[in-house]
Amino acid sequence: MQTDYQQNGYSLKRQFFTDHELDVVEPILRRFHSAWIEQNRDHYNHQAINSAYITHADALSTPDRQKLFNFIAMDKLVSVARDIIIMGPAFMNTQLFFNPKNSEQKNYWHRDIQYRPDSVAKQQELLKLKTILHFRVPLANEPGIELVPGTHLHWDNAQEFETRMGESGRKPSDDLPSGKALALNRGDLLVFSANMIHRGLYGHNRFALDIIYSDADPELLEFVDPKCLPEPNMLKKIAHPDVFTATQQALNLP
Repeated sequence: MQTDYQQNGYSLKRQFFTDHELDVVEPILRRFHSAWIEQNRDHYNHQAINSAYITHADALSTPDRQKLFNFIAMDKLVSVARDIIIMGPAFMNTQLFFNPKNSEQKNYWHRDIQYRPDSVAKQQELLKLKTILHFRVPLANEPGIELVPGTHLHWDNAQEFETRMGESGRKPSDDLPSGKALALNRGDLLVFSANMIHRGLYGHNRFALDIIYSDADPELLEFVDPKCLPEPNMLKKIAHPDVFTATQQALNLP
């Protein structure tokens, strides 16, 4: 998996999860999703394609949070993260991805770093020095995601940049010849760099959990909500609590 990631910026493992592993967390995610829609009805109706902060103390019951933390830090997931982030991964966030309510809504090419309040030059610097990983866990078969391989290591060419930024008559939803589509099925695991050029592909019963790990770097983790981290009594029940304590230590949290 490390070789695939180093070369292409992503690695796809088919049937990585058992049905039982997914059956534990899927009802929790469905409950979160239903509550989130009720609380964010206007946003959901008009443009939403994801939600976040699933592990927040106010979002789930304590038993549900514990089960989700256990899943996030299970042996085989943390092993993959450590294979790529050699100095050890830190937990950043969780997200849920779903179809937009409007079936005509267009998807869009982006790098996650473009949403930081940084200059292009700073983004290029982060690209070379910082690692942020999405662990995408589809709960249903879906069209998946489209990636531009290798762009975790190099900046956009002219066409890619104009498309991603909607410049020179291009739209962020326009096709790129450099894109590679990866359909995903329930049970698969796709690991990809948040820094690479990518876009979601809408359709079918799209419902996927993203677990986001990064370097234990305060600059990357500055927007972590402490209420999304497990309490001390929860850490004792987690197979690899260090992925959470790494975040706490990087941010000097008690």
